Amino acid sequence: MVEQGVSTAQKLPLGFTFSFPCKQEGLTCAKLINWTKGFNASDVEGSDVVTLLRDACRRREDIDIDVVAVLNDTVGTLMACAFKENSCQVGVIVGTGTNACYMEKLSRIGKLQGELPEDNLPDEMIINTEWGAFGDDGAMDSVITEFDRQVDANSINPGKQLFEKMISGMYMGELVRVVLASLAREGLLFNGDAEAISRHGCFPTKFVSEIENDLLEGEDATFQKTFQILEDIGIERVSNADCANVAYTCSLVSTRAAHLTAAAIATLLNRMKLPYVTVGVDGSVYRFHPTFPRLLDEKIDQLIEGDLEYQLMLSEDGSGRGAALVAAVATRMKRERMGNA
Repeated sequence: MVEQGVSTAQKLPLGFTFSFPCKQEGLTCAKLINWTKGFNASDVEGSDVVTLLRDACRRREDIDIDVVAVLNDTVGTLMACAFKENSCQVGVIVGTGTNACYMEKLSRIGKLQGELPEDNLPDEMIINTEWGAFGDDGAMDSVITEFDRQVDANSINPGKQLFEKMISGMYMGELVRVVLASLAREGLLFNGDAEAISRHGCFPTKFVSEIENDLLEGEDATFQKTFQILEDIGIERVSNADCANVAYTCSLVSTRAAHLTAAAIATLLNRMKLPYVTVGVDGSVYRFHPTFPRLLDEKIDQLIEGDLEYQLMLSEDGSGRGAALVAAVATRMKRERMGNA
């Protein structure tokens, strides 16, 4: 902050982006429900993460931090895009994990009925869907494959975040690896040599993007990058057919991920029934996968109802800028209340 010319001599308002399922009891109170995305720090679940952050800040005597808001990264994405485009009503993350939030009418939020005073407040609220946990109750059993179940069983939180494990960057590469290992054991890949590809974690999601870039060459594809990746993993005597089949497997897994995400977004748009909605999107999979944005857009267009229209908008650092916007508004409102007291 010193390098950026920010004075540490005064209390600094902070917007805290916390990208995990929480029970939010206020603008500055959020109790962690459970860790996701491979995190598993002890003695945090059930605690107010804002209190923990404030305690940690107080232990540093060289800076005075005032946490004025805690928000999910999807909310940050929505806010960052809404600052530029006021039709933004949905925020989506497709990165290490996946989640979404959207604007909902208060009259449709059953949990709030009877709790809302008639005080001329806005008639909408941002709902954090935590859709990564969709399917944990068995609702997706008909589409979950044996490969999905294997990835889930080997994860840090079996039985949890099943939708997320079918989509996000945390698991996409591992899901491809599990499929390739199965094909190799059946003698359909790598001359039946499954040893190298059977190592857990040897096929990160970045390989999926790099290999699918080879597919963009079309019929003239030489699979140069695919060859290199497979050799680096330790697979010997890789053939052109192996490379083509690996690339095809990558495309199937990522296409399914895009289509599942599209189905979830289309469900929100169909529920909102607004004539035009901007959907703010952020996350490494959306940003860096070569075909994911196009596949997502095409499938949403097929799934939305009637004459509804939408656009996808890439969020520029939603977690940072969105949190800063919320912090700025919260600070202004706090000062106005103090001035009117």
